[in-house]
Amino acid sequence: MAVTEHPPPSRLRSWMLEGLSDMGKGGGHVGPHAEPEPPHKGQRWYRVMCLTGVDYFSTLGYQPGIAALAAGLLSPIATIVLVLVTLAGALPVYRRVAEESPHGEGSIAMLERLLSFWQGKLFVLTLLGFAATDFLITITLSAADASTHLVENPHLTSTLHNQQMLITLVLVALLGAVFLKGFLEAIGVAVALVGVYLALNVVVVCVGLWHVVTAGHVVTDWSHALTAEHGNVFAMVGVALLVFPKLALGLSGFETGVAVMPHVKGDQGDTENNPAGRIRDTKKLLTTAALIMSVFLIATSFITTLLIPEKDFESGGPANGRALAYLAHHYLGGAFGTVYDISTIAILWFAGASAMAGLLNLMPRYLPRYGMAPHWARAVRPMVIVFTLIGFLVTWIFNADVDAQGGAYATGVLVLISSAAIAVTIAARKAGQQGWSIGFAVISAVFLYVTVANVIERPDGVKIGACFIAGIILVSLLSRLARAFELRVTSVSLDPMAQRFIRDIASRKIRFIANQPDSRDKAEYRDKIEQIRADNDIPGEDFVFVEVTVLDPSEFEASLTVRGEVLHGRYRVLTLESSSIPNALAALLLHVRDETGCTPHIYFEWTEGSPFHNFLRFFLFGQGEVAPVTREVLREAEPDRTRRPRVHTG
Repeated sequence: MAVTEHPPPSRLRSWMLEGLSDMGKGGGHVGPHAEPEPPHKGQRWYRVMCLTGVDYFSTLGYQPGIAALAAGLLSPIATIVLVLVTLAGALPVYRRVAEESPHGEGSIAMLERLLSFWQGKLFVLTLLGFAATDFLITITLSAADASTHLVENPHLTSTLHNQQMLITLVLVALLGAVFLKGFLEAIGVAVALVGVYLALNVVVVCVGLWHVVTAGHVVTDWSHALTAEHGNVFAMVGVALLVFPKLALGLSGFETGVAVMPHVKGDQGDTENNPAGRIRDTKKLLTTAALIMSVFLIATSFITTLLIPEKDFESGGPANGRALAYLAHHYLGGAFGTVYDISTIAILWFAGASAMAGLLNLMPRYLPRYGMAPHWARAVRPMVIVFTLIGFLVTWIFNADVDAQGGAYATGVLVLISSAAIAVTIAARKAGQQGWSIGFAVISAVFLYVTVANVIERPDGVKIGACFIAGIILVSLLSRLARAFELRVTSVSLDPMAQRFIRDIASRKIRFIANQPDSRDKAEYRDKIEQIRADNDIPGEDFVFVEVTVLDPSEFEASLTVRGEVLHGRYRVLTLESSSIPNALAALLLHVRDETGCTPHIYFEWTEGSPFHNFLRFFLFGQGEVAPVTREVLREAEPDRTRRPRVHTG
């Protein structure tokens, strides 16, 4: 049997597409899909906490300065509000998300299960747009803040003056280069970085608190200034609640915490369907990280507000974007301050690595499965190049400014947390947990308020998010059109009766009749056979009917199960369920050919109507003009014409 030879892929293409299961093959009867992830032993939860902590804890590099700019003297009070929302809102929500999606899918997967068809896909694409905003701005904002710490270092400020844009671009490029090379041992590096960074911050916080306590007038001056500016405690709390949305960056890290769940070791008795130990330890991870961060947020906002002049937080000031580094240099000297700067730069850069890993985990999980990304989007290296180039663009648009990117970052974070809160509210209600559903509904309302307030105050965030959403939807639809005739069945399995039908006809000419089931009575099958015989001048009645039921036409890739049944004592019928009739038929024909070594034939009736209208029906609903589309799918899947199953119409 002749087999078409295909030239081997180039070394560059092989390197770029490393990991794709069908790379370099010349066709086949299953659609392209990535190799399954290799099993790993997992890590203890506190080590995995450091992996998400490089994103979460690194916000200490810029959060105190952002809080001071947003709330002024009220920064400590507004930060306490942030901590309360974190511990009483975000933490319970994501502990529930960990229960509902223990394999790292996150809240997007929870909401995906609630909606089907195209509205579900568009909703997921919208959330992916905000997720992309969150992760990409994490990369660019962290790189920008790392460059700020580098440029503002007293030993380097004269040398690197006005070079922040260039340094930020270099850091983003370096991040991309690391992922192109291959990112191994991430957890070990994260543990070292987080351990050193938190230890240095403990020193800075303790020294800062010591200076606050020993210089008693500092607290008195702050208290008097607060009273003079805001009057009473109730007014202070009211203003703190109003400015709280500007501090929402301090909530980042929860989505990443769930995304890294697959790395948590769990218990020996954990199974894929019931990883109870992993869920328990992930809850420990989320709770411990939130408590550590809450203590640091309150302490750092307090010492930076009381010890740093307000004008130094403003753009161009020595504490802008680096409040704790400012205190480290001021109170502990240039040597310790430089060590602190190096540690901060390292963890901020690694926070970008955590975000890049999140992007590489999230986007291929959805877009290729929807048919809404090119096949190469499953490979790591091409996606790294795409994300790095987008990082360059975002850095250029925001001029590597930390404060300017804060709104976009907060918008992405808040939309994801709000969607997670809504998802767990619905999950609790479906589980009949009335008390939890009410509690989560209140939390959802709080986060929706914060999200709306942030969007109104800083609309640039939703604008950037809208650009990502529009870009993702446009690329997705174009990709779906380009891949419309691609074979997208990942596997084909036949039940015993279906296998028997194939064995029976394999000794003769294999003939199938594509039938759209209506009443499924005896007359329907008898008339269909007579029509096919007359249209194609075929003697005998040795046919097997094939009937496909379309389930969710918005799905792209899926496995195919074929069941056989005998109707009315004589008619053999194969029934299939799929998202697309032509793809299901093509996959079945190729599978039968490979199993029997014979070329199967399939017979259709022409469908009446406009070709364009029929194509839209196929694209949107998986139906339409089935015969020519089936032939086109077969032509793309099997380039060797001599081995291609035959399609007949009459």
